[in-house]
Amino acid sequence: MNFADRLTDSIRLKNSCACVGLDPRLESIPAPIRKAASDEYGDTLEGAVAAILEFSRHIVDIVAPHMPAVKPQIAFYERYGWQGLRAYAHVLAYAKSKGLLVIADAKRGDIGSTAEAYADAHLGHVVVGSAEERIFQADALTVNPYLGWDSVDPFIETAKEHGAGIFVLVKTSNPSSADFQDVRCGDKRLYEIVAENVATWGKDLMGESGYSSVGAVVGATFPQEAAALRKLMPKAYFLVPGYGAQGATAKDVAPCFNPDGLGAIVNASRSIIFAHQSPAWRDKHPEADWHRAVEDAVYKMNEELRAVR
Repeated sequence: MNFADRLTDSIRLKNSCACVGLDPRLESIPAPIRKAASDEYGDTLEGAVAAILEFSRHIVDIVAPHMPAVKPQIAFYERYGWQGLRAYAHVLAYAKSKGLLVIADAKRGDIGSTAEAYADAHLGHVVVGSAEERIFQADALTVNPYLGWDSVDPFIETAKEHGAGIFVLVKTSNPSSADFQDVRCGDKRLYEIVAENVATWGKDLMGESGYSSVGAVVGATFPQEAAALRKLMPKAYFLVPGYGAQGATAKDVAPCFNPDGLGAIVNASRSIIFAHQSPAWRDKHPEADWHRAVEDAVYKMNEELRAVR
């Protein structure tokens, strides 16, 4: 089934356009989880990975009934080497088993056979003898377009074959994105040129929902730019980072939606998964109740976004 259709169905089913980023920083994981891993494995790499995996599974359990998707950031697993990547693969499979769509935040982009290999690993399959094996099994992947069309095409073709999606970096949420993305090329900004290409690339992956499986990463921290990009890419889903810890509010996110209330999936990471570290919560509750802080943050995010959709 077309990824954009699956995303639309899940948004409607759960009445939520929110997505939680899985960015498990070891030092911020609740102490009870870190202690249990340390007691079993010692202060070892294996223990660190065990804590990250356990925490990620807990977050998935909490958000699964309330949100359509999670966005695991591969860097926070990859930093622990092959054991971290094994945990990453497990988290993706676990999230899918709980009915969540998985948007892999790996920002891949390369040319030729290298791009094909990345696409096979994250969205497609590899052939081993007579068998086809799925590796990370993500539903969608973030893609860097700055090597040109031949760096994006393998991801589009693999997404088409497997019913997956991609989110192309267009206007990212970090402050220095302007260094390159805002550079003028004639009468247009570079991010506008990328957006026009996204709209073109998406025409072959249109779903019955009226949206394409070729989406765009558009930061909530730039609401004016998001409003302009919405016009350039009316059929693209926006993956919207920047809400929460990066300072963007629901009001900032509003320009990312179409009049039908669809077209955007809004991500928050630290403000959700580490909600127990906020002073307002920490001063009143024991750390063992950290999961309640996450639940409260999920509820608050959903309510704020429903008010502006």
